Amino acid sequence: MRRRFPGLNRASQPAEVPDGLYLVRVHRTQYRWHAQKPFYGVQFSVLEPKQFVGSQISGRMYCTEKALWKLSWFLRDFGYDAELLGHDELEEKRMAGLTGVVKVTHTTVNGTSLLNLDGFAPAGRWEELSSSGAASNSEVA
Repeated sequence: MRRRFPGLNRASQPAEVPDGLYLVRVHRTQYRWHAQKPFYGVQFSVLEPKQFVGSQISGRMYCTEKALWKLSWFLRDFGYDAELLGHDELEEKRMAGLTGVVKVTHTTVNGTSLLNLDGFAPAGRWEELSSSGAASNSEVA
């Protein structure tokens, strides 16, 4: 018996995007409580570069006291509501749809590949950053 599974031939291709800069839209966020390290799971949809359009990038934005600077950087550069941010409030529904530039790197720890969100920039800087070859530099970080 023969069965058809659309997309099966693409399943063997690597699902991860390589290190670099991506223009992305926040697809979804979800708060996850953890005793030592609470975090927001963030899922991005890639808008640029063209060869990765439609790919998904998933990462964590930690909410610990030491990591709040990075969460704040992400929210400011992606255009989150300044009034809510000024009141120290996050609304998951308001985070969906935000766009910006994210710098992605991968690290291997104990044989496990981890994705790092190393830097952010406003979406308006995409042309400048992508054309300057900043993917290999640390301009965003």
